[in-house]
Parts: sequence; C-alpha cells; structure tokens
Amino acid sequence: MTKSNKDSTSSRRRFLKVAAAGAAASVAAPTIVSAQGPINMRWQSTWPAKDIFHEYALDYAKKVNDMTGGDLKIEVLPAGAVVPAFGLLDAVSKGTLDGGHGVLVYHYGKQTALALWGSGPGYAMDANMLLAWHKYGGGKELLAKLYASIGANVVSFPYGPMPTQPLGWYKKPMTKVEDFQGLKFRTVGISIDVFTGLGAAVNALPGGEIVSAMDRGLLDAAEFNNATSDRVLGFADVSKICMLQSYHQNAEQFEIMFNKTKFDALPEKMKAIIANAVEAASQDMTWKAIDRYSKDYEELQTKDKVKFYKTPDAILQKQLEVYDQVVEKKSAENPLFKEIVESQLAFAKRATQWEQDTVVNRRMAYNHYFGPNAKKKS
Repeated sequence: MTKSNKDSTSSRRRFLKVAAAGAAASVAAPTIVSAQGPINMRWQSTWPAKDIFHEYALDYAKKVNDMTGGDLKIEVLPAGAVVPAFGLLDAVSKGTLDGGHGVLVYHYGKQTALALWGSGPGYAMDANMLLAWHKYGGGKELLAKLYASIGANVVSFPYGPMPTQPLGWYKKPMTKVEDFQGLKFRTVGISIDVFTGLGAAVNALPGGEIVSAMDRGLLDAAEFNNATSDRVLGFADVSKICMLQSYHQNAEQFEIMFNKTKFDALPEKMKAIIANAVEAASQDMTWKAIDRYSKDYEELQTKDKVKFYKTPDAILQKQLEVYDQVVEKKSAENPLFKEIVESQLAFAKRATQWEQDTVVNRRMAYNHYFGPNAKKKS
C-alpha cells in the first residue's frame, strides 16, 4: 500500500470514529436530561395551614410550578412542619429548607434593621410605595447587605403589599394612651419597642399561637394583620372589640426566600421566571386581599358581632413620637439601621409629596355614593 493510500485509510478511520462518537452523544443526551427530571424544592411558610397567608404562599408556588412547566416543583408546608415560624431564616440559610414564605420582621432578633421592611409608619408611605423604594430606591441592595452582615445564605424577594394593619383586638375600646399601661400585648418587630414605649408588656408570638394565649389569659390584647386572617384564626372568639388604623405596621409586605446556594445553581431562565412570578403574585395577592378582606370585615360585624372603632388621633400621634425615639436609639447602635432609615426618608419625601399632591382623597366620593346622605341608587 502506498503512503497516500495509508493516509487516506487513516483519515477515513478517524472520521468514522468521530462520527460514531457524535451519534452516540446525540442519542445519549436526551436520556441524560430525562433522567435528571424536575427540580424539587421543599418550602415552609410561617403561617398556619388555615391562614390566607399560607394560601398566598401556595399561590406563589403554583405560579412558579405552572410557569416552569413542572421543571421546578415547589412544595409549601405550613408553619411548624419542619421548624417553628421564627426559625425559618436559619432553616433556609442552612439548607434544611430550600425556601420559605414569611415576613422580614420575624427576623428582628437576628438584625433589628430587617424590621424596617414592615414595622412602623413607613414615613407616610404605604406598603406599595415601600416596595417601590425597595426596587428602585436602593432597598434591594441594602437588604442584600443586611443579610450578608449576619451571614445569611439566602436570596430574598419582598412582595405583596399589605393594607394598614389594625391597632388590634382588646377587651374594651382604647380611648387614650394611658390605656396601654401594663397591658399584656402581642406584636413583633420594631412594634415591640413602640408598644413597650406606650406602656404595654409585650410578648412576640407567631400568628398561630396568639388566640390560645388570649384565651388562657396570657395576653390581654393582640394585633395580627387583617380581617380574613384574624377571623379564621379565631380572634372574634376571644374578643369583640377591634381598633382600626395604626402606624405600628402601616407598610408591611411578605418575603419569598430561597437558599442562596440552591438558587444560584438554577438555570438563568428559571431564575427569571422566579423573579417575574414574584411580581405577578404580588399584584394577584393585592387583588385577592381586597376581595377577601372586605368580605370578612363585613361578616365579622354581621355574623360575629364584632364592634370596630377608629384608633384615636392622640394614640396615633404618640405612636409616631415613640417610633422616632426608637429609630434614633437603633440608628445610634446600628450603622446599617441608620443607612436604611436615611434611604427610606429620602425616597419617601419625594414619593409622598407626589402622592399627597396628586391622588384625590376618596372619602368625598365614598360619602357621595355610600354615606348617610347619599341618594339611593337604583
């Protein structure tokens, strides 16, 4: 055989080997992808299974599961299934859970500045405006900095703006600041400091433990969140007096949390779906809350015979004064706390000025259509 023939034969053999390897790879690839199957995540909420808040967690999981076509499957367990409600951050950070649904103020014991995403007057912002600060005003970067400061291995998505929360449930109407003296009261976050400043003896309890504590006399009064949650948790069974309007949690939102190691390992497309599902779930939750809270507010009055009272202005004003004192103290102790407060104030100053000047007060329209002097509509 000549040299040229040998070279030709050798080239053909190399070609056939490469072609065969390519064919084998093309056959094997789908088998490997199929064998991997969907990514499964086990989550826990900080809410009892019967609470509408747990329903919000399930709503978010369903959106992600549907949008990924089942490539990512999130299972959400209720509070206590794996860890207590206040243990969620540690469990997700360590990887005991892949993610969770709760509120940032539940991590107050880890870093007091986390409560600035929920406790307090929001510097005249509502919860949706506070979320605007989070996304566009520097809050997102500050939150990442906060979690890094305590070594939390998590990725956090605040979402779901909550309406202003009631002052709470009491044995009698609260008419003056002095009524809080010695009152055994439940709240969380910076609100602990605010109600302590009002004179109450505060005990921070998860949502599922409040009503039983009131029933046993361990608490004289308590606040949780909204008409639907409060009704389903049984507040009307232990109290018939609810005070509406407060600055202690005027601008709170929920938190969707992932273990950072698990999240970072996800494909970029899946991360994008997760982030966009957060915003979709945020708006959907807002609509659902309007529908459900208004129905339960009505039924608490008609079926459960609860009497609602507006919190007196003197109490509201005192809340603001005490809150400012708490913030001054926390800012002196915690540079990150101070940095976040200054960022919120700067954003709130222009955002609330725009809102106050632009958005019409709807009270006149309400009175026109539904007030005592409104004409009967056919």
